[in-house]
Amino acid sequence: MSWFTTEKIDEDTYIISEYRHWEETHCYLLVGSERCLLIDTGLGICNIFEEVSRLTDKHVTAVATHIHWDHIGGHKYFPDFYAHGEELEWLDGKFPLTIETIREMVCDRCELPENYDVSVYEFFQGKPAKILSDGDEIDIGGRVITVFHTPGHSPGHMCFWENERNYLFTGDLVYLDTLFAYYPSTDPEAYLKSLEKIAELPAKKIFPAHHSLNIKPAVITEMRDEFRKLNASGKLHHGSGTFDFGSWAVWL
Repeated sequence: MSWFTTEKIDEDTYIISEYRHWEETHCYLLVGSERCLLIDTGLGICNIFEEVSRLTDKHVTAVATHIHWDHIGGHKYFPDFYAHGEELEWLDGKFPLTIETIREMVCDRCELPENYDVSVYEFFQGKPAKILSDGDEIDIGGRVITVFHTPGHSPGHMCFWENERNYLFTGDLVYLDTLFAYYPSTDPEAYLKSLEKIAELPAKKIFPAHHSLNIKPAVITEMRDEFRKLNASGKLHHGSGTFDFGSWAVWL
């Protein structure tokens, strides 16, 4: 049984998913005329480079929506990678979780490959080829991807917008399940501001980093509005609890 599941969005865009882990992480391969962009590289349990190589022989630049272990696990296969300036320390030994804790999460509710040894799992460290900022554009040849700095879930979280196709890649800012905004490195108020920002985009398709791919653009304005209500009632802060809104929830 393959670790990865690959689906085709259109003639030159692919979803590479890891459904055998409870996080159900999705990575996105965008193929341009000159090179490719891989948005997130997944858990790092199996070799995503081999999967990508089946889809393209072009040069691949990797970019993470944010520097969490389940989004940069395959970065070791892509030396040409970009990152946001707010999270460079996490690529240089200062990530706030221990490797022991991360390895526990790798094993949690997961159908690991036979003979996989989690004790050798490492949290990727490295120096990006380029440091990204809000408003930067990534041109891969015939396709231009715009960077939106969207902190909240993490300080350097980014969403990626392809204006020509009205595609929005939302990372961990927007998905259908429980949104995490309770870690000390999260910022609930910044989360609301980020939702305000991307709610202005005329997105036709939303591509989240986890769980259901059947997600409608309207959920962004729904999340924004519910975050506004939490803020107005004085509950948009760490420790206020978990709030369930049906198809999604937020843990503050």
